[in-house]
Amino acid sequence: MPKKSKGANKDDKMRENKSKSVSVKSQKHKPAEKELKPVEEKEVISLKEEELLQESGTDSDYDADSLSGSLNSDDFDSDIFDSEDDDSQRETKDGESSEDRSVGVGHEGSEDNEDDDESEQIDSDNGEEDGSDEGSEQGEAVEESDSSEDEVAPRNTVGDVPLVWYKDEKHIGYDITGKKITKKEKRDKLDSFLATMDDSKNWRKIYDDYNDEEVELTKEESKIIRRMLKGEAPHADFDPYAPYVDWFKWDDAIHPLSSAPEPKRRFIPSKWEAKMVVKYVRAIRKGWIKFDKPEEEPNVYLLWGDDSASDQKNKHLTYIPPPKLKLPGHDESYNPSLEYIPTEEEKASYELMYEEDRPKFIPKRFTSLRSIPAYENALRESFERCLDLYLCPRVRKKRINIDPESLKPKLPSRKDLRPYPNSCYLEYKGHTGPVTSISTDSSGQWIASGSTDGSVRIWEVETGRCLKIWQFVEAIKCVSWNPLSSLPIIAAAMGRDLVILNTELGSDEEQEIIKERLHLGNLPESDASVAAIVSWLPDELYGGIKIRHFKNVSYIHWNRKGDYISTVMASGETRGVVTHQLSKKLTRRLKFKIRGLPVCTLFHPSRSYFFIATRKDVRVFNLLETDEPIKKLETGLKEISSMAIHPSGDHLIVGSKEGKLCWFDTDLSSKPYKTLKNHPKDITNVAFHRSYPLFASCSEDSTAYVFHGMVYNDLNQNPLIVPLEILRGHSNGGVLDCKFHPRQPWLFTAGADSIIKLYCH
Repeated sequence: MPKKSKGANKDDKMRENKSKSVSVKSQKHKPAEKELKPVEEKEVISLKEEELLQESGTDSDYDADSLSGSLNSDDFDSDIFDSEDDDSQRETKDGESSEDRSVGVGHEGSEDNEDDDESEQIDSDNGEEDGSDEGSEQGEAVEESDSSEDEVAPRNTVGDVPLVWYKDEKHIGYDITGKKITKKEKRDKLDSFLATMDDSKNWRKIYDDYNDEEVELTKEESKIIRRMLKGEAPHADFDPYAPYVDWFKWDDAIHPLSSAPEPKRRFIPSKWEAKMVVKYVRAIRKGWIKFDKPEEEPNVYLLWGDDSASDQKNKHLTYIPPPKLKLPGHDESYNPSLEYIPTEEEKASYELMYEEDRPKFIPKRFTSLRSIPAYENALRESFERCLDLYLCPRVRKKRINIDPESLKPKLPSRKDLRPYPNSCYLEYKGHTGPVTSISTDSSGQWIASGSTDGSVRIWEVETGRCLKIWQFVEAIKCVSWNPLSSLPIIAAAMGRDLVILNTELGSDEEQEIIKERLHLGNLPESDASVAAIVSWLPDELYGGIKIRHFKNVSYIHWNRKGDYISTVMASGETRGVVTHQLSKKLTRRLKFKIRGLPVCTLFHPSRSYFFIATRKDVRVFNLLETDEPIKKLETGLKEISSMAIHPSGDHLIVGSKEGKLCWFDTDLSSKPYKTLKNHPKDITNVAFHRSYPLFASCSEDSTAYVFHGMVYNDLNQNPLIVPLEILRGHSNGGVLDCKFHPRQPWLFTAGADSIIKLYCH
């Protein structure tokens, strides 16, 4: 073969190697171009092949295999191909042979189907030979490529220049070659709307103002955007709660991480900080450091504006704007229509109405504003308006929607608290005046009563039979049966006298003991102060003892042993209350002073305590130790009328003349544990039951209230107080006294209607 043909073959081989290397480089740097190149590229390549064949002539070495192998590569570059085309033209001009031309013509005249088949085979062969190495390199490049490398470079190269500068220009910037990027013609809104409606993938498209083009998002990019809008990680494979990896090995650690000693600054206050604080304090005191004072807002408001929009409601939470006056309507018009003007008959009917129902303004008709006279009630209404605004308090109160039933305490059922007195069983009739006092003996078989008719009677409880009557001149104020069953005697107070009566109910031995007790004999000498208050005298009428006091006796009470009895007189200091010892015929004054007028007294059921109730409070004294009261119970009542003590001695109930009843827990506090307001009128007496958890109160409203009062041994548990029954039956005048039966849950009531009633369960 000629030398030129050999040189041409060498050049063809070099050209093939260059095309292969260029194709590999283009695959590495532009992997996305493979997917985006259209089918039209193959047609362009086929046209270039024909031009090369025509220019090259009949070159034997430039065969179809090398041509198809170099021209059918996917990543072929047109610029490189143009440079190679020029070289091949020069070589063919210097040394071309007729044989090569004929071969070239033969290739050119081949059918298209054969060329296509050969090109496909050559592509497949090249793919098998060269694609093994190049494909692995491309796969590694694609896998290791970062997202920043995959991104296509922006077409516009103006940088961070604001696009407003190109607002009036026909172009939007410059590409990489320096050519102007002309703006696209904006479509009509109707056309753009129809285009978006026809395009099903319009929701994926985003308009890029910088490059003046529409960018379509891929599915992966849309998923990333959705996850970012939800606040999640962009990539689905990212685990925000990955387990913590502790890189430090804690097992078998001999030495600590740091063996440095504890610094003193951690437990000793800093000296320099203290100096700085003192420095700042001095500067503040001397006025070197001044604080900004809050600016005072001017207290200015609209005088004739709407009060509802005023700033005062923001400053004061309870501020309520005053109500506005009613605006004038058709009635107040100077020329109202005829339907608003009353007739003479209607005006006459107004005169017959009350002033409250009568209309305050009667409309009249005037021809003009000049003929309207002055309003008669102008000054009066303005004065009343100012008076309402000044005197009427306007305060916003918070209302709490609470079910009233939920506020009621959960109390046990009355059926579970039986027995208690609820119905009248028996009446004791015989007194001609109001029964002022009653008392039962310790066995519960007999009951004594005293009345204003001057008689003291003994009744049999079960039958209502009157056993014995003592008649006196003065009205009986109080009667009290001795608590000892072996000493059946009665003490009755009337006027200034206290009479001890023998009931003659005991056995013969008991009667002998009673006669010895009631026989005065030689009386011991008493102090001059006691002799001025009390004198012991024999009762010549009924054979008892009469103790005369310097004032009227209002209340008496026996000690639990039945030997001491206390009397109360309306006198202050130390002479209002005295105690009498029946066995020794002695009278003792109290060592302590009484502050106020005494009302009633009580002995403690088990201790040497003495309760004295004045009109305002109750004082507790120890008769053996101190002269001062050991406790003062503050009732908070206007005036105390009666009191009773629980059999345990730790609880006390006090009745008042204002209808209130106070329950005191003497171990808990000096103030009432509970205050009950039941009676509308004065409470005359209160009483505890000896064995049942019951207590009662009677009042001048002719009723008696029965309560359940359970006292627990556990000091942490409060007493249970439950109202049980309201006992009615006495006529006008009220219930003057009430006492419980000592053994049964029965209640005796003494009324101003001269009747004693027994209520049973």
